[in-house]
Amino acid sequence: MKYQHVEHTFEPVFDEKSNVLILGSFPSIKSREEQFYYGHPQNRFWKILSNLTKEKLPITIEEKRAMLLRNHIAIWDVVASCDIIGSSDSSIKNVEPAPINNILKQAPIQRIYVNGGTAYKLYKKYCEKETKREAIKLPSSSPANAAWSLERLTDYWGKELLL
Repeated sequence: MKYQHVEHTFEPVFDEKSNVLILGSFPSIKSREEQFYYGHPQNRFWKILSNLTKEKLPITIEEKRAMLLRNHIAIWDVVASCDIIGSSDSSIKNVEPAPINNILKQAPIQRIYVNGGTAYKLYKKYCEKETKREAIKLPSSSPANAAWSLERLTDYWGKELLL
């Protein structure tokens, strides 16, 4: 595989009641195909949030969006466009950051979280000086983070997110 320049093609999810913002790095190939966040079936993001909110696991994009908004959670990604090999976060270069302040101006976000180490590094490098807000790093929900079980991720995220 080789580098490909890719643009983020779907909008953030938030509304005027969103008080928590969770940022990923950049959508995987599967998420880009589905045109929504965390589309890879092995990614544990939706299972974690379902467990923490005590809601049924959402399947459709509409169910996912509704669960987020009911629980005042906004999601987006740190990167608006980049060069990337496949879905490999570690290959991301030539970053154009997402305009995260657009959400911060419209929603009462109290805490910003990043899903994984790469998202955290990219946020620190490209976004923090713009937002003037620190982000809290959560262990990645990606299947590549095999060292963390779903139960361990859910416990850790639950202690941090305080939903």
